[in-house]
Amino acid sequence: MHGLSRLGSGSNRSVSPSPLSSPRFRHGRYKSFSGGGGRDGKQWAADKIVFVLISTVFRRKGVLLFAPLLYIAGMLLYMGLLGFDVLSLKNAVVVVQRRSPPGSVYRSPQVFQKLWPFMEAESNASHNALMTAWNLKMQHGWKPSINSIISKTGFSELPKSNGFLIIEANGGLNQQRLSICDAVAVAWLLNATLVIPFFHLNSVWRDSSKFGDIFDEEYFIHALRNHVNVVRELPEDVLQRFDNNISNIVNLRVKGWSSAAHYLQKVLPKLQAMGAVRIAPFSNRLAYSVPSNVQGIRCLSNFQALRFAEPIRTLADKMVERMVKNSSHTGGKYVSVHLRFEMDMVAFSCCEYDGGEEEKHEMDIARERSWRGKFRRRGRVIRPGANRMDGKCPLTPLEVGLMLRGMGFDNNTPVFVAAGNIYKAEKYMAPLKQMFPLLETKDTLATPEELAPFKGHSSRLAALDYTVCLHSEVFVTTQGGNFPHFLIGHRRYLFGGHAKTIKPDKRKLALLFDSPHIRWGTFKRQMKDMLRHSDVKGSELKKPDASVYTFPMPDCMCKQTEAANGSRSSFE
Repeated sequence: MHGLSRLGSGSNRSVSPSPLSSPRFRHGRYKSFSGGGGRDGKQWAADKIVFVLISTVFRRKGVLLFAPLLYIAGMLLYMGLLGFDVLSLKNAVVVVQRRSPPGSVYRSPQVFQKLWPFMEAESNASHNALMTAWNLKMQHGWKPSINSIISKTGFSELPKSNGFLIIEANGGLNQQRLSICDAVAVAWLLNATLVIPFFHLNSVWRDSSKFGDIFDEEYFIHALRNHVNVVRELPEDVLQRFDNNISNIVNLRVKGWSSAAHYLQKVLPKLQAMGAVRIAPFSNRLAYSVPSNVQGIRCLSNFQALRFAEPIRTLADKMVERMVKNSSHTGGKYVSVHLRFEMDMVAFSCCEYDGGEEEKHEMDIARERSWRGKFRRRGRVIRPGANRMDGKCPLTPLEVGLMLRGMGFDNNTPVFVAAGNIYKAEKYMAPLKQMFPLLETKDTLATPEELAPFKGHSSRLAALDYTVCLHSEVFVTTQGGNFPHFLIGHRRYLFGGHAKTIKPDKRKLALLFDSPHIRWGTFKRQMKDMLRHSDVKGSELKKPDASVYTFPMPDCMCKQTEAANGSRSSFE
């Protein structure tokens, strides 16, 4: 409907004349627009045009037509996108400059320079937050309930299989882990025989590792023997039916987050009819919300059946032992940080730091190399400032250090950094090492000879990082992704339901790091509030639309309760 039709239609509408303006207003108006008094002619004309426009709008009640525009303009002003600062007033000329919205600019180095003297003054403090980071009252005594899951979902003898399920796992280490565990759940649901998953060579991760290079294949098959039949490869007679070419097996295009019912109604009939089906890719192809027994199979496969291959476990255990030994002055406790500041991550985030035109050029090249054309599509607008305000920018090593020092972790805190190749590491890692001299990485905990078999295989290297982070007293996640999602859930599973994880509020951090004049006391209060919030959120229960791999309670764990007579604990 036309905007004016809301007020009436056509010639039938009775239009009442506008009321006469008061003599007082009339007199003032003509005096103002007389052009006399030495006023500039152009200014007079502009004022008159504005007055006529406003008068016309209100007289015709057309303000309703302008309401959406006024609303949009107001929102832009509120967000700071149209903000301007007055610089000077010279010769009656106002000079203005566009103002950057709060939190949209990387000013962390200036904040560091301001606060570093205060951090130095508090070095070697008698109290270290590492010893009291977590409130014991927040830990509610959850215990793994795998035995209960096994009794509900296992078979003394597996029923006859409906056929073979072949899936392709893509992505990095924990994206592959997600696909594997979901494939086990689907195989159980369909009563299918699962073929050891194939790994797709990803353009970003560039790791040619196979399943057995990363995970203990024999242990995986054995752990699932009473739930799902798993084979290393298709039997020869089955493969011959498809001309010895696995790509001849029909590939079912299953939508992301498909329900258990979808698999039973759409996939099972085809599996029974053809004897084998493929689903590639298989990433995120099973919904988070599935029946409890299917969740139980996810728990069993993730927390019990999947363990790293023996070469990875051996070196990872040595690295944990060395980290604990280096932390003897803190009772073997240390902080681990998952630092996502590799070039690809910085490029994908479309955020800007302090590298100027050189950085922009490098990021453009990195984006084109890994995601050909994705960021150059028509209509694609990159807004680095908006990304930073929205908490989407990877934290720099400097920002992680500032946050931890503000939370009360002093310079004697042992810190392990899990990361790939940090972008301009020499520049960006220096301030973090300055704040935390006892900093380790896999390259310092392990010798070059020990790491040599893993070089060039990002998923195997990530498995080493995963293990050292898993056993830390405090884990810090900085950018999201599958690595922290799986690690947080695994830590909950091991630590009585509490993740012992710092999840920073990056929107708040963006504002604080954009305040070069912030006081040390104010900054510390904000950081300690953030630590307390992470403590409170450490024992969250799974919601219907959340992942059981991150929130294992209550599907994978049961709550410990005290018996009525005060004797030994029992399980619900």
